[in-house]
Amino acid sequence: MIFIAAGLVVGSFLLSFILTAAVRKWAERIGFVSKPRTDRFGERSIPLGGGVAIFAALSFIILSAVISLRAPFVQQYVSGFLDLVNVKSADFFAKFNQLAFVLGCAFILFILGLWDDKKHLGPFVKLGVQFAAALIAAGFADVRVEMFIHSRIITTLLSAVWIVLIVNVFNFLDNMDGACAGIAVIVSSVLLVAAALSGQAFVGGLAIVFIGVLLGFLAFNFPPAKIFAGDAGSLVIGFFVALISLRTTYYHQAGSGKWFAVFMPLIALAVPLYDFASVTFLRIRQGKSPFVGDTQHFSHRLNRRGLSQTQTVLALYLATLCTGLGATFLYQVNAAGAILIFLQTVMILAIIAVFESTGKHSNDKV
Repeated sequence: MIFIAAGLVVGSFLLSFILTAAVRKWAERIGFVSKPRTDRFGERSIPLGGGVAIFAALSFIILSAVISLRAPFVQQYVSGFLDLVNVKSADFFAKFNQLAFVLGCAFILFILGLWDDKKHLGPFVKLGVQFAAALIAAGFADVRVEMFIHSRIITTLLSAVWIVLIVNVFNFLDNMDGACAGIAVIVSSVLLVAAALSGQAFVGGLAIVFIGVLLGFLAFNFPPAKIFAGDAGSLVIGFFVALISLRTTYYHQAGSGKWFAVFMPLIALAVPLYDFASVTFLRIRQGKSPFVGDTQHFSHRLNRRGLSQTQTVLALYLATLCTGLGATFLYQVNAAGAILIFLQTVMILAIIAVFESTGKHSNDKV
């Protein structure tokens, strides 16, 4: 099992790395670049199109898996392996039928992001398309939350809201070199632990491939970035994080696990959710649209306190790791332990809030 997981990560990484390098040269050649703007962070032109490499790598691997698994001898081999690890092969193969809808929704968001990278669409158009894709994913690909709710309509609507929220959370995070992809790797790794503990081979395999693809892109996106994901990348990244978070089982009623494990994705995503909430609050308080980009993200505020881009991104990684590690223990602790994990998460966010608000510069818009 470990060798298969390692092979998936390495293969996904290499494919993404090669595609990102190729797309970078293509973007430079056609002038598809992000140019410096007074209302945005960054002082140099950087090729866009990282989202093309991310989506292409994910699509190639997923489609290859779907096509190869239709071969009888491959199905027989995979079924034998799944039986060894106590995974129901019928459930595993049934989920592959839903991947067409998953890829279709990811494609919709990819095209939306690519178009926005070129034409800068309005926020309501983007939200409308995002909700359409989210409803398709929740309704037809069964990307839904089911915790203690028996109404399919309610779970579909709640799941669509969660998908749109996480898509925009990671779109907001794409504001500094390495932030969006790096945090997505950490969060997805935490969710992979949950999938592994629940014996979910399908979700676990998808998470492993996703992590490998992001690492291949991150090799070019870590500060100083040589390519940006753009909205075409950040929307797809957010969608797959939401997908993995919703398809992972956190609570088994027949098992010994505690029900508060369902809060695992919320704890793992605490840092990016804090950024989304804080910058939205700041923009609304200033009478601005929350969907109009600026340099008020907490990564920017940390940078203005004297941290370099690399130091800022590493600080975000470490904070996300702290909340993520706490989230993994929700499976094992009692109610008192769960409360301590929640308090620890709040205190980590409080440390960030205190640190980023210390020693304000006169030109800060905070």
